[in-house]
Amino acid sequence: MSPDTPTPPRVPDITGLVLAGGRGSRMGGTDKGLQGFNGVPLALHALLRLQLQTGGAMINANRHLAAYESFGVPVWPDALPDFAGPLAGFRAGLEQCETEWLLTVPCDCPRFPLDLAERMAQAVAATPGALCGVAVGLDTESTSADGAPAQLRDQPVFCLLHISTLQALHEFIQGGGRKIDRWTATLPHVRAVFDRPTDDPLAFANANTLEDLRRLQALPPHG
Repeated sequence: MSPDTPTPPRVPDITGLVLAGGRGSRMGGTDKGLQGFNGVPLALHALLRLQLQTGGAMINANRHLAAYESFGVPVWPDALPDFAGPLAGFRAGLEQCETEWLLTVPCDCPRFPLDLAERMAQAVAATPGALCGVAVGLDTESTSADGAPAQLRDQPVFCLLHISTLQALHEFIQGGGRKIDRWTATLPHVRAVFDRPTDDPLAFANANTLEDLRRLQALPPHG
């Protein structure tokens, strides 16, 4: 295999990154990753869920760094100022990643799939030359008023990235880009669809507000 060809991802080759560097604007500016979910901070809950699936893990955070460091993994803030968004977290993770692949997850989706890494890796491995995998799941925020089922949509914050994408990301950000899907569209990428009958329909539901968080806490575990 040539140096320019990525190795198909395997669990030991994947580092997980929990994204907890946002403003938490819709939660009144609180540090969302430190909000409790069933007695555990959201970011720690995501970390524990991710560590079951990857060869290593780290956190992207921009405040209360000591609190995040107490979770026992490396914590990296954005290199960009002013809470520049998830792509700034992607960049921080890719800059520090010591494996060939990086899997990103947001801290505020506590039910994300326990087979996320496996299925993302399978999708990427099945597409020669792919440098990026984007999860696709139900859009739980767009269920219609008449009760029609939610539609599938890209969940771009759940992203499996080859470390060679760092330069392209740097250039995209330097050019003023901030949207994940616009960046991933420029890469050889594949979509990993989570629509099996046994998949949790709320796997990609996120806690944007405190009310969202309370609602997710009240739900029984899937399966």
